[in-house]
Amino acid sequence: MKIIYLIPLSLAYFSLLSAAELQKTIIDTIAVESTTLEDVSGEEIKSADTAEALAKKIPSISLVRRSGIANDIILRGQKKDNINVLIDNAKIYGACPNRMDPATSHIATHNIESIEVIEGPYDIETFGTLSGSVKIRTKKPTKEIHGDVDLGYGSFEYKKAAISISGGTEYVKFLLSFSGERGGQYLDGDGQNFAEQIDNYITSSPNPPAVNGAAYQDQYRNMDAFSKLTGSTKIFIDITDHQELRFGYMANRSDDILYPSSKMDALYDDSNLYTGQYIIRNIASFSKELSFEVYHSDVEHPMSIKYRKSAISKGKITSQLTTDTNGAKIKNITEITDNLKLTVGLDGSIRNWDGTYFLNKIELVDQKTGEIKTSITNVNTSNLALFTSLEQQINNVNIKYGLRYDDTSIRPERRIYNSRQQDNKYQTLSANIFTKYEATEYLILFGGAGKSSRVPDARELYFIGSLGNIVGTDNLDQTTNYEVDLGMENSYERFSIKTKLFYSVLKDYIYYNASNTKKIQKPGAPAGTLIPVANNAFENIDAILYGFDITGSYYFLDSLYTDFGIALQRGRKETLTTNQTDTDLAEIPPLKANVSLNYVYYQESIATLEFIGADSWKHYDADNGEQELASWGIMNLKVDHKFPYGFGVAAGIDNVFDKTYAVSNTYKDLTLLSGGGDVMLMNEPGRYYYVNASYSF
Repeated sequence: MKIIYLIPLSLAYFSLLSAAELQKTIIDTIAVESTTLEDVSGEEIKSADTAEALAKKIPSISLVRRSGIANDIILRGQKKDNINVLIDNAKIYGACPNRMDPATSHIATHNIESIEVIEGPYDIETFGTLSGSVKIRTKKPTKEIHGDVDLGYGSFEYKKAAISISGGTEYVKFLLSFSGERGGQYLDGDGQNFAEQIDNYITSSPNPPAVNGAAYQDQYRNMDAFSKLTGSTKIFIDITDHQELRFGYMANRSDDILYPSSKMDALYDDSNLYTGQYIIRNIASFSKELSFEVYHSDVEHPMSIKYRKSAISKGKITSQLTTDTNGAKIKNITEITDNLKLTVGLDGSIRNWDGTYFLNKIELVDQKTGEIKTSITNVNTSNLALFTSLEQQINNVNIKYGLRYDDTSIRPERRIYNSRQQDNKYQTLSANIFTKYEATEYLILFGGAGKSSRVPDARELYFIGSLGNIVGTDNLDQTTNYEVDLGMENSYERFSIKTKLFYSVLKDYIYYNASNTKKIQKPGAPAGTLIPVANNAFENIDAILYGFDITGSYYFLDSLYTDFGIALQRGRKETLTTNQTDTDLAEIPPLKANVSLNYVYYQESIATLEFIGADSWKHYDADNGEQELASWGIMNLKVDHKFPYGFGVAAGIDNVFDKTYAVSNTYKDLTLLSGGGDVMLMNEPGRYYYVNASYSF
């Protein structure tokens, strides 16, 4: 897979040799400190999976494959609570402790206008930004009547329909949007669907009886992999020339989502997101803009063994989880001078997380204590924070300073069964500085340094397994990131390239240790039959994470250009996990690259040839269930043709050569199928055809 290194680097080298002869053009579409994907709803028409769209376009983001949809992301070797995902400045958390419903799964690409990815600890306005933020902006209503209709069809019985309409008056604007999609179990490059991938794993397992129950029952072997309905509405009201009200609501209803490499599937994922914002502009000299924001999000997620063979002998065991979050923010922006801007704000939120085990729709009861079996016992995480930032322009130097103070308390509901669980309080001061220097008309240099923290979540602190084993560790410290970022951006008439380097020191990094186990009596087995289960599996360690990414584009002609990107991260443990020796940090993807050749023709129609690939996964944490993954490379084709009067047709082929490969490793922080040897890998889709017809007015 040396080609992965050579393609983008060769393009960059060729472009640099040519750059001296090119004249400069100012490029403002992408800020140096972040990366933005524009027109996501128009570009990402293959499926509604936001995670897949991000992994495909941004080299520093990798996909965590769990299903045909509702997948997760890794940003610069970080995921879960180590990165923030916001939808219209609001937080929505997944309810599943096994990451079946990450934040990116609760919005469809059809509703997205743009996605901004901020790498590093530079978002001081949001609670818990440790190593990066993904800020999703949904479509805004327009004054003029505007609408979009999309119909899509793809391999593996994929079907999609979406419609949105917007319009209004000078003072009131509205938007309505609906979408629905359904997909079957995709086939990997070997022609195996989800059920067959599980069968293949069971057959090759050293201990088949341990995983036989994970196979799908005969009547469910060919069921669809998912169905998803979304709806959203927005209303913007201009009260006066200087005052505006904004209201939004977004609903997601997903049903029967299959997760073949896990022991359970999701019966449904239901979520709601409500947002409100009041903006006052130019009140006085001390307030350029004053805004008040509130939001509420809630998610309901039952995961069950209903479709698996294990349900025949054990009954329909279900883990029912809910989470909801309420948040508010007040922010004032003051332009002290033309070159000096001050922002001050107050931010607060309360998240509740609750989970209970059921058997055949009846709450499970612990036989020893008589208490209802819970996984997460009604935990409230409350945060209050004060933040401020100062942005200063001195000639050709821009400097941003950020400061945030957080006070957080985490309180589980006390029950006899959970008597060992304690309340926790955390305080932290985060700070950063980011500087951009326009060195020449061709070159911008930038860099930053920052300190940020995130508190442990309720799963890491308090989670209890279905057998009564306490997985969480209730005395965890918060994780603190000390990071330095450096980079440069060259911009010319036909060529642009941006290079970024980072080095991150993670203190008290929250880490899953698969060696932390205890033995308990196996349910239903003869007395004295003991099995190992996770016990206080999370612990704090110190770690280091570093890497680089290079992105750019080169225009051979006005109608022919290439985009390219390459990213690499490395991570190591500075303090070893208890009773383990592997120094490799888990979930650090190998070198990844993407290159596309784009041809623009009739009325901005575009044809794209795309290559995406990654090196073999050689640096992995074997002590905690990871394994070596082979290198891979795939080719994708897409034509997006624009017809007159707003009609368009897009068609494509992903994985043209029908390769069999896996992108997601098997860190035991997730509960995946294990039969005594390596944990089950989930293969990516094989050759995939799709077509999308659209109409805009």
